[in-house]
Amino acid sequence: MRQRLLLLTIVLGFTLIALDLAVQAQQRAAFNPAAFEAAAKGYEAEILRDALGVPHIFGARDRDVAFGLAYAHMEDDRATFEEILPLYRGEAALFSGRDAIPVDYLIAWTGARDAVEAGYETRLSPEVRAVFEGYAAGLNLYAARHPEEVDHRLYPVSAKDLVTGFSIQHLFFYGFDGAVKRVMAGPGAVAEAPPILANRYLGGDLPIGSNAFAVGPARSTDGATRVLGNSHQPLSGPVAWYEVHLESEEGWRMHGGLFPGSPIATIGATPNLAWGVTVNQPDLVDEFVLTTDAAHPDHYWLDGAWVPFETRSITLKVPLIGALYWPLTQTVRSTVHGPVLETDHGLYALRFAGHREIRQPEQWYAMNRATDLEGWQAAMDLNAIASFNFVYGDRAGNIAFVHNSRSPLRAPGWDWKKRLPGDRSDLIWEHTQAFRANPQVLNPASGFVLSANQSPFKVTAPGDNPDPAAFPPELGLPTRMTNRADRGLELFASLPKVSAKAFEAIKFDKAYAAHSRSMAYVDSAQALDAEAGSLLAEAKAVLAAWDRNTDLDNPGAALGVCVLSEEWLAERAPRAPAPIEAQVLTCAEKLKTHFGRLDPPWGSVNRLRRGDLDIPIAGGPDVLRAIYGREQTNDGRLTAVAGDGLMIFAEWAADGTPRLRTRHNFGSASTRPKSPHYADQAEAFAGETLRMVTWDRAILEAQATARTRLRATP
Repeated sequence: MRQRLLLLTIVLGFTLIALDLAVQAQQRAAFNPAAFEAAAKGYEAEILRDALGVPHIFGARDRDVAFGLAYAHMEDDRATFEEILPLYRGEAALFSGRDAIPVDYLIAWTGARDAVEAGYETRLSPEVRAVFEGYAAGLNLYAARHPEEVDHRLYPVSAKDLVTGFSIQHLFFYGFDGAVKRVMAGPGAVAEAPPILANRYLGGDLPIGSNAFAVGPARSTDGATRVLGNSHQPLSGPVAWYEVHLESEEGWRMHGGLFPGSPIATIGATPNLAWGVTVNQPDLVDEFVLTTDAAHPDHYWLDGAWVPFETRSITLKVPLIGALYWPLTQTVRSTVHGPVLETDHGLYALRFAGHREIRQPEQWYAMNRATDLEGWQAAMDLNAIASFNFVYGDRAGNIAFVHNSRSPLRAPGWDWKKRLPGDRSDLIWEHTQAFRANPQVLNPASGFVLSANQSPFKVTAPGDNPDPAAFPPELGLPTRMTNRADRGLELFASLPKVSAKAFEAIKFDKAYAAHSRSMAYVDSAQALDAEAGSLLAEAKAVLAAWDRNTDLDNPGAALGVCVLSEEWLAERAPRAPAPIEAQVLTCAEKLKTHFGRLDPPWGSVNRLRRGDLDIPIAGGPDVLRAIYGREQTNDGRLTAVAGDGLMIFAEWAADGTPRLRTRHNFGSASTRPKSPHYADQAEAFAGETLRMVTWDRAILEAQATARTRLRATP
């Protein structure tokens, strides 16, 4: 018996090895450099790199520019792109292990990939498809020319892979994953929420906020129009900004930021206009409680009748050994509401804005190609992007704020923040808010607009804000205020006219507003009873003396930021913050342990680190100079991990002359430690200095430190 078992084990082992070798052979066959070169024929681009390594891509056609962009991005950040690509294919588990199976399930459950397969030819214009296909050709050409560097299993990359990425990411930016977590957790956390996509691939619990503001000619001291785009993202990883300049002979001229896998800039400027983007997270997801019973296992109750579930099969690739995987087939159910989540505590159908929407790239591309306000608004009218606030400005002196949201047009009178009964079809909404019907401000008398993830009804001077009464509560528009919004509005209100220097100073302001939510939590410590000479008494004194600033030499910021961070994190969770006395003592003990004092200079605590670089940086959580730090070492110091990243300052003088300045947090988004641009902007970033960017190609060519003419080998 033992011999037979041993023999079977040996046979099974050899069989698995043979199968693994066969699968690897198939993967090697798919990786065909000659085919990749052939597919790149017909594309041609030029990559100019400036002194900081930022790529400026030129081509005859838009598709050529996308081709060159992909190659340049792979030169700088191949590793991040290869990390995110399996997600778009629903194969994260094959590359990240079985813990990622719930991620693959969730992607398949949303039907994002299926929607792209079904709508790629009909829902996207030939121009957008050509841009994505050019970008895919550039990725594959890089792989062909660097076979020793890339993961052969991932190539060739298709345009559909990339479009799927847009469809997935836009859901999670507006908080779709939060609704899934709530449903899975259920009453009393009956079920533990699985590892959700956003936690693994989209920055985890790092803050994703942003600043964007604009000043028009009437409010500027010199008659200029100015726009700031300053999206707060993780400083590294799949949603860290990559800075690029894109220019074609077909009229595409854009300098801005994008994420790995994107051939289109999503923030930035053209010579004629600019926009910044901030996360808004309106209520775009509804949870319906379904009624079922044992007698009708394949049906749900709706309008007094049993209705059959719609079903489809999905296949998950469960990793075994080597390249082998087990195809696990699952049945996914849906109702007229939307896809169904099955939990230990019941069945729930989710209905959410942007479900199976694949036209996000169409809208971003049209925004890139717009040349004036009318063209930009026409791009926004596509209404394919489910969320985000936009702040806009242009050469003609127009400025605008838009709370962009595909908010569901829901039945009135219901509390849509709660779960809804799933047995009433009259609650199943069919339409969403049109772009022009959203809260927005165009050329306000105040001459400025500011967006910092706050309520869309407090974005400029009081007399110019949208009227909340004009928007029904069922839209689920956000009402929260942030310190950045409170402080920014306060600063603009204090200036009758805004100079270029003052505009920049507002961006780099490091203070907490006296009436902000976080400061109310900190100030509540003063009501605590503390014995003279105690640690609590000492901490109260430091907090009382703190000027609410986070400049480098500030003696109160280390304790103050530590205390208020608890309130900020609790508000985001959402949950109640810890009792103030416990939080103050926790922070005070930590500072005593690591620094021997409660008032070390903020710069000795707050650090910007990259490779061997370790320098002080000012700013803090939810100030306009947004820096979010984490303890990554055992020395009590914080490492900046999110917040201010790529900053774009666009302006037009009174005569229409454009001027563009930028700054990246590390460098040209290179993830290669040996690159000279791995951290070459970090010190200037910490020093809050900007660099000039020219629109003149002749100047760019004269200043270029590297030049690549990219085409397929004949």
